[in-house]
Amino acid sequence: MSIEISIDKNVCIGAGQCALAAPNVFTQDDDGFSELLPGREDGGGDPMVREAARACPVGAITVTGT
Repeated sequence: MSIEISIDKNVCIGAGQCALAAPNVFTQDDDGFSELLPGREDGGGDPMVREAARACPVGAITVTGT
């Protein structure tokens, strides 16, 4: 499985839905905005990555690949 995850920091509002949906991939930085955990740029095989992207209320997360 080869995917790429990107977070648009200009769009993110820090709702935290991604971290709730996929806590093994997403976290929040010191300012409360979403970020990927170190080494999880490819999602780490977590099946909830796409659900986390869908859960983002402002569409700040993009998941591409298969």
